Amino acid sequence: MTQDPLRAYTPIRLLFVDDHGMVTDTFCRALDREDDITVIATAATAGDAYDAALAHQPDVILMDYVLPDGNGVTAAARILAELPDSKVILLTGSGAGHGLRAAVTAGCVGYLDKTGSLDKVISAVRAVASGAVIMSREDLTRLIPDPADSRARALTTREREILGLVADGLPNLAIAEHLTLNVTTVRKHVQNMLTKLHAHSRLEAVAVARRIGVLDAV
Repeated sequence: MTQDPLRAYTPIRLLFVDDHGMVTDTFCRALDREDDITVIATAATAGDAYDAALAHQPDVILMDYVLPDGNGVTAAARILAELPDSKVILLTGSGAGHGLRAAVTAGCVGYLDKTGSLDKVISAVRAVASGAVIMSREDLTRLIPDPADSRARALTTREREILGLVADGLPNLAIAEHLTLNVTTVRKHVQNMLTKLHAHSRLEAVAVARRIGVLDAV
């Protein structure tokens, strides 16, 4: 494995949430073999996931969609309300498309089939920890079925510029520093951008923008 030198002494701290012991053991063994990832806690219910997240403040949370006391989307929203810097990847069953829009609205930055390759999950953990969004083209198509071109035309040049930086994973403060703007100004531009794209979150805005071709022109 080629390790990112920037993460040599700061491994990605991960919380794994699933109510099936065999699934948890399989994933955690694979994840713990990676030098730059450490599983700091596991949980089997939404309630336990919330408690574990607040106690350990993980960088990344791998969250199963179906949990005994609720679902991963609701659990993610509750956790992210307290820990907005944590990154949540929702794990679903094979071929499932349920909960996608809700997951995006809740603030999840990844949506993966947990029956797929473990290597793909490990790569996704690294990617979201670095600020990326993980979602397949098929998922984006399901999420945004209509290419509303009027939304693209409504964006100002500055909003398009900020949208491109949001897509690169930059938070508002970093965008403000990059563009030499006040962070309050950036926050207003982001809110205007969300309104014009009819998006409920930054992730959904990026998904909309990719679907209607806005990011191609940024």
